[in-house]
Amino acid sequence: MRITQVTTYILKQATESAYLGKLDDGSAPRAERGYFVRPPWRSLYSAHMESVLVRIRTDEGVDGWGEALAPVGPEVVAAIVDRMLGPWLVGRDPMAVRPLWDGMRDLMRERGHLVGHQADALAALDIALWDLAGKACGLPVAQLLGGAYRTEIPAYVSGLPEPTDEGRARLAADWAAQGASTVKLALGKGVDADLATYDAVAAAAPGLRIAVDAHWVYTLPEALELGRELDRRRALFFEAPMAPEDTEGHRELASRVTTPIAVGEALRNRYEFRDWLDGRAVGLVQPDVARTGITEAMTIAALADARHVPVACHHSVGLGVALAAGLHVSAAVADCPFFEFQPTTLPFAQRILRTPISGGPTGFTLPQGPGLGVDVDEDVLDDIVKEG
Repeated sequence: MRITQVTTYILKQATESAYLGKLDDGSAPRAERGYFVRPPWRSLYSAHMESVLVRIRTDEGVDGWGEALAPVGPEVVAAIVDRMLGPWLVGRDPMAVRPLWDGMRDLMRERGHLVGHQADALAALDIALWDLAGKACGLPVAQLLGGAYRTEIPAYVSGLPEPTDEGRARLAADWAAQGASTVKLALGKGVDADLATYDAVAAAAPGLRIAVDAHWVYTLPEALELGRELDRRRALFFEAPMAPEDTEGHRELASRVTTPIAVGEALRNRYEFRDWLDGRAVGLVQPDVARTGITEAMTIAALADARHVPVACHHSVGLGVALAAGLHVSAAVADCPFFEFQPTTLPFAQRILRTPISGGPTGFTLPQGPGLGVDVDEDVLDDIVKEG
């Protein structure tokens, strides 16, 4: 069997409300050229649900699907696949998943391209190769990875996208009534404001476990102040407290608070995660499989396991292929307490699948069937591409 074709699909789905909802002042985001910033956060966000899918086709008629997490600029990732990585793959044996991973990685390795858009493109192709291998063997990806520790994957509700504490508290109570046990707050609005939000949510839904995502905004003194207060409240974890390149700052923070420091969304490979783990700068590892690929995610999980650090895969605006890939990795990792449930993006994720993934605020069921266990609807993909 040989790879004959690699095809990319750039997807931009219109939404009634942007990811994470309105701005703090209650206004709708104003997109310039389709993108905007949510102060005090620094990253670009899109007014659409954006992603890029890849399909790897073989001469024996077996296809594999992959996806890169590309919330902005999916055209960049697609161009890397179309112009560099895809042509290199054509003619090769798709069952040699790990050798192909190493080969693709090495194409730009000495030029420093183990991160960023190059890594995202690698991730999409790696996921597609695992999906293809599973279909060829008639086995689920989790089985190819050594077997599933679980087929029901617990989840935490992510975001609570309301601009006021009253709205967030109401949403938390609604999720708790639907059986949710855990929520993550999208914060980083100032130490006092973050604590006020936390306390409002805790009061509205006393049984919920609560985690905090600070979106990389704090200095070390601010993060220490907030972290100590989260310790007193027994928060579940404290995600992305400071600048993502400040490994040493996170190490000091982790040594002075008891709430686990969660990091991983900004990282792409085993070498980055190794430095964080060896420095004891992280207490919960969060690789995003649509940014690392399955091969690298499992290597990262092994590094974390050797240091007794749990893994909880990150998931934000990825569609159904990325979701399925994250769930298979989550099933195949021994110490994986939960997975990220994104209620506002899930309908867009499911739209591209003929059969939806079973999931909700309490958790997900591992997709069954060979490969990733999902069936991509190419007619819907074509419609979305035309819409974009």
